[in-house]
Amino acid sequence: MCPATVRRRDRRALYARSVTAEPQTRDPRVPGSGPRPRLLRVLRGSAGIAVAMAVTNVGTYAFQMVAARLLGPSQYGAVAGLMALLMVLSVLQLGLQATAARRIAAAPADVAAIEQTVLTTTWRAALVLGALAVAASPLVWEVLRLDGVVPAVLLGLCVVPVTVMGGQAGVLQGERRWLPLSLVYLAVGVPRVVIGGACLLVSATATSAMLGVLVASWLPVVVGSWALRGRRSDAIVTAHDREVRRDVRRETASSSLALLAFVALSNLDVVVARNVLDDHQAGLYAGGLIVTKAVLFLPQFAVVILFPSMSTAGESRAAVLRGLGFLGGLGAVSVAGAWLLSGVAVEFVGGADYAEVEGRLWLFATLGALLAVLQLLVYAGLAKRGRWTKYLVAAGVVALVVAGGLADSLTGLVVTVAVVDACVVGLLLALQAFRSRTGTETLGG
Repeated sequence: MCPATVRRRDRRALYARSVTAEPQTRDPRVPGSGPRPRLLRVLRGSAGIAVAMAVTNVGTYAFQMVAARLLGPSQYGAVAGLMALLMVLSVLQLGLQATAARRIAAAPADVAAIEQTVLTTTWRAALVLGALAVAASPLVWEVLRLDGVVPAVLLGLCVVPVTVMGGQAGVLQGERRWLPLSLVYLAVGVPRVVIGGACLLVSATATSAMLGVLVASWLPVVVGSWALRGRRSDAIVTAHDREVRRDVRRETASSSLALLAFVALSNLDVVVARNVLDDHQAGLYAGGLIVTKAVLFLPQFAVVILFPSMSTAGESRAAVLRGLGFLGGLGAVSVAGAWLLSGVAVEFVGGADYAEVEGRLWLFATLGALLAVLQLLVYAGLAKRGRWTKYLVAAGVVALVVAGGLADSLTGLVVTVAVVDACVVGLLLALQAFRSRTGTETLGG
């Protein structure tokens, strides 16, 4: 092996150790190096992700509650549809994040090549996808029956920062740098409710809501760029590095398809509602989905923390079981809470304007609990580069659109969606059990 190749290999190994090493404990004997403040210690650990994501999700859904109250059911249904489409369009963000996190956790020696590829691909893909979304804005205007095309254009522009944030967060997640990742997540939710709420107070329209979302979406990109400053390497020239880069791109495409299926399954029902129900009923359905999304996303920190372990040999099965136990228990508590405290829950949704849906909020909580478990199982499949996960979830999307299109009432639609999600969860659990029983970690689950 030539000396230059040895030096490049050693630099990569040193770089990998430097970005994945845990923070060192300060020596109390050195002046000024006493114990860290308690809050900083929390944020530097995995508990910081739980705190940050809880605050972020509260902020995200506080924005939706503000929008629901200021806009009313009919107009809020349009904003909810736009936000659901944003989730679908931002699927590449999730694919980039999952790929970066899995590859860095599983192969830290290749972190330089992985990081450079992910960050470069992220910006290119974000610009292309954003341009396509803006070009498709007249179609979005027509499908969601918006009052004008401007909200759809703003939706397309939001795709760019949302996608970039995914690649940055994936690198930080794979390196288990919980403090900067926590700051990125905080920059997602808090500015959305502050800036978006301010825009809605100025003008209670869908255009103002989406303008606030667009401005707020750039703040986590700023935080992520600061956290990853000066990290790009130009010494990636070996054949192995080039193969790593090609494989990262292939995995990003595969992961994005699987996550596209999940995001579609968890968001397209509000689009279906806009087409099978009248504006008022569709708005009530969108209000109920605030409870669904809260139950889905409030425990999302568990998936973020467990995913690197699910990607590591010897830790995967235990990580999945821990996640299923936690999400299953939390889901049961959430459904019971929505049943027993429906009056409080309807205030959380949007107040008296949504009183008609109060008695059915426990159904929306059930839907959220099913989606939380389904999300964990999708990521369990991604952690082992499975194939069958995306096919099963995609079949669920087809079933949702077909069966949901036959619904003629709010209750009928939410029950239909819950049944479809429960069937997909059952199939993925069976696949996960089969993989564990046979001891094959890469069967295509």
